[in-house]
Amino acid sequence: MRTVRKPLARTHNRTAYLFLLPWLVGFFCLTLGPMIGSLYLSFTKYNLLDSPRWTGWTNYKEIFSNDPTFSNSLVLTFKYVLLSVPLRLVFALLVAMALNKGIRALGIYRTVYYVPSLLGGSVAISIVWRQIFDSEGVVNTFLGWFGISGPSWIAHPDYLIYPIVALSVWQFGSAMVIFLAGLKQIPADLYEASQVDGAGKARQFFSISLPMLTPVLFFNLIMSIINSFQAFTPAYVIGDGRGGPLDASMFYTLYLYLKGFAYFDMGYASALAWIMLLIIAAFTGIVFATSRYWVFYGDGKEGR
Repeated sequence: MRTVRKPLARTHNRTAYLFLLPWLVGFFCLTLGPMIGSLYLSFTKYNLLDSPRWTGWTNYKEIFSNDPTFSNSLVLTFKYVLLSVPLRLVFALLVAMALNKGIRALGIYRTVYYVPSLLGGSVAISIVWRQIFDSEGVVNTFLGWFGISGPSWIAHPDYLIYPIVALSVWQFGSAMVIFLAGLKQIPADLYEASQVDGAGKARQFFSISLPMLTPVLFFNLIMSIINSFQAFTPAYVIGDGRGGPLDASMFYTLYLYLKGFAYFDMGYASALAWIMLLIIAAFTGIVFATSRYWVFYGDGKEGR
């Protein structure tokens, strides 16, 4: 039997597409279009002045066979991700649990702790952070009170990554707010029943809080991994914009930026960008694939 669409349904569809139009224009013009353009440029030699010249797989072959800076920046970025993501999530969860105690003026505390997430990625905060970890900065002054001679955090290549990781951990606010929302969704009856059975705080955390928070943890983990791989401003400002000293702050995104806008090799930079996209997709895929073993939902079922 043939169904005739009503004029009202067509009107609703047109209204829906009208509301979606700004997003569709932004997606096709500002996201999908530039992505396709960068994919084409990754197979070309392009210096931003002359027309792109097709070179095939030359950029990718050069990256993997004759570019030590690529491998060094990738290793440094992996180290940064492995250090910053767990520390930020743990710190965010601890603060969220502290704020979930029914304290007064919770909204004020939540706002105060969220502010670093808004400001932490700015150039101004990175400059302040550089001063804090300078050889005569606040950190070494504090250590000096206890008779500890702090290292030159900014000038020494072995220590430079730690101020950048600390800045990332300081931006725990967004993950904290999401953890706090997840904690408030856990039924209080579960904690009361566990107390009757004699469970302590540690047992309640590992048997109730953490399993119930795994969907939230899954989301925060994905977002933290993606954001950490894209870290740029702290490395650029703290490392003087050139990856110094001795490439100790040459993060992958900084190397990509320098190739494209300092050395005017946009084709090579586009190839680096697509490699990073595949790396982030691979890490995200691994997290999704393993989530079935550790993500639990309210119905008692594991993630699919």
